[in-house]
Amino acid sequence: MEWLNYHHLLYFWVVAKQGSIAAATKELHLAHPTISGQIHRLEDVLGEKLFLRKGRKLALTDAGRVAFGYAEEIFALGREFLDCLKGRPSGRTLRLFVGASDSLPKSIVYRMLEPAFRLEKNVQVVYRQDRSTESFLADLAAYAIDVVLSDAPISSDLPVRAFSHLLGQCGTAFFAAPALAKACRRRFPSSLDGAPLLLPSASSTLRRALDEWFDSNGIHPNVVAELDDSALTKVLGEAGIGVFAAADVVTKDILRRHDLQLVGRAADVKQSFYAISVERKIRHPAVLAICEIARKSIFA
Repeated sequence: MEWLNYHHLLYFWVVAKQGSIAAATKELHLAHPTISGQIHRLEDVLGEKLFLRKGRKLALTDAGRVAFGYAEEIFALGREFLDCLKGRPSGRTLRLFVGASDSLPKSIVYRMLEPAFRLEKNVQVVYRQDRSTESFLADLAAYAIDVVLSDAPISSDLPVRAFSHLLGQCGTAFFAAPALAKACRRRFPSSLDGAPLLLPSASSTLRRALDEWFDSNGIHPNVVAELDDSALTKVLGEAGIGVFAAADVVTKDILRRHDLQLVGRAADVKQSFYAISVERKIRHPAVLAICEIARKSIFA
């Protein structure tokens, strides 16, 4: 059985936080060669370089970033253990690093993240968004992100081994400003033929599903704008520029917050939502809460 020398890990952790061995010597009250030698031994055990030299400073390698993340958790847990035995309250904050594509509706993201804020532990959410799920692959592989929220599963052709955990599915609803909604509500969905529509970009999962649905129903919409920004889509929708589609589960939220009306629903235009992680079995308490509430409540 392999054992990790936690003294070596401690020296690495302090050097990583201080940025140099010279600074770490003051913190640890040890000589430079002692600390340097212990870190080299840790690198030998792990079979990975943990630091790269950049001028007078040391920078973490990819393996070093992974090791630092684990070291942060290990020593935070150690402090919490001592606080528990000595009867002191633990102020440890649980950090959750989340990535999401910018096309994912923010109302859906909010409902997914909400359970994390309701945990008994203090939770700090670090949220990032980008154009696509694939842009987060390097961070997933390096454990710099705990979960990626997406409307599509991760492709099996990608070089990173990750798992797509289905959170649930829902149908699609169409919305418009009151006058346009009234005109399109009668004879829906055939009323969308020739109607002005605000659609997501052609590369999006929802757009592909909508195009198939339009074809099967003989609908030829007048696409007045293609948008991956759900907030801007709603603004244009309120202005009467066109009809737009959104996940059916946020219908009440959209009608409550915006001067919009429901045009109709398309239950067979399915939208799916996933939590993507590098773990087959999710262990992070906040990610577990997100998955559980999504399956039992949001998409039930």
